[in-house]
Amino acid sequence: MAINKDEYKKLKEHLQAQNVTLIAVSKIQPVAVIKTLYDFGQKDFGENYVQEIIEKYNALPKDIVWHYIGHLQTNKVKYIAPFISLIHGVDSVKLLKEINKQGKKNNRVINCLLQIHIAQEETKFGLNEI
Repeated sequence: MAINKDEYKKLKEHLQAQNVTLIAVSKIQPVAVIKTLYDFGQKDFGENYVQEIIEKYNALPKDIVWHYIGHLQTNKVKYIAPFISLIHGVDSVKLLKEINKQGKKNNRVINCLLQIHIAQEETKFGLNEI
């Protein structure tokens, strides 16, 4: 769905009035498309592929607030630790410890949302309920 600058500004003002942050999920979108939305005023972007978020981070303005969404492997945390703002869906203590370790190496705290496993399905990820 295409949106013009005036429509975007109207939407953004409406969301801000309700204290809602719009995160544009930009996976598989080219840098030029993200840059257009950035030029409209969008600053929060979400990705779910480590290689893609690194490439976009390197190519786009540094004031973008990057969100990692989806399952993250512990061996990939080190690549996004220097710049990631929020990791959505931390699903294991092992991953949480690695995020903390890499945050310390980069002199920063990396904010996380925890994914709690409440489903009855064995194929679903998440921390056990407390």
